[in-house]
Amino acid sequence: MDERRINVLITGASRGLGRALAAALAARGARVVMVARTRGPLLEAVRAIRDEGGDAHALVADVGEPGAAARIAGAAAAMVGPIDVLVNNASALGPVPLRPLGETSEAALDEVFAVNVRGAFALTRALVGSMVARGRGLVLFVSSDAAVEAYPSWGAYGASKAAADHLARVWAAELDGSGVRVLAVDPGEMDTRMHADALPDADPATLARPEAVAARLVALIERPVTAGVRVLASSVAEVAS
Repeated sequence: MDERRINVLITGASRGLGRALAAALAARGARVVMVARTRGPLLEAVRAIRDEGGDAHALVADVGEPGAAARIAGAAAAMVGPIDVLVNNASALGPVPLRPLGETSEAALDEVFAVNVRGAFALTRALVGSMVARGRGLVLFVSSDAAVEAYPSWGAYGASKAAADHLARVWAAELDGSGVRVLAVDPGEMDTRMHADALPDADPATLARPEAVAARLVALIERPVTAGVRVLASSVAEVAS
């Protein structure tokens, strides 16, 4: 990481990839604001980073709630200053066991889209203006292969990720030349609680560790900003190899 410490905001940061990425970035000198809905696990994750000498801050919030984005953006700026990197990592699966679209309620679909699409959109909108004004920044959408593959029973989640991917494409096109990068990256299948909720019979030994994926994402985040760069990548391997 360069000599200027960066300020990072990560949603869904109390566990899984979000927690691993926060720890990896803090170890590299970043100031990290960690957002999650559940206070206990979030505070424990922050304490673990601080115990290792990292600069981490807890922000309890639900990105899917209307109006949450403005509150999160304001609180994060008060904690660490202007945000340089936003990681839209928080995701909702919907009801588990996963079910076909014909058995998915409108309320369940709304809940998934509130977090995965509307929340990510609103938080990006709340923070990207400051990045453009400073001529630098990165917005990273954590995607999924369910955004492009039609997996039975993954309809609500997959549709939401496809929508978020296209939001990333449009943001990238609109911010071309501003110095702000917008990326959407599929991290692949990981050994996380969300994956276990979705596929309880999966063998954890066949899944990537969140810490390994986080290391590759750090390499991506640390790439020098090139004027006009526009990227939408399908996998973490593609962008960080």
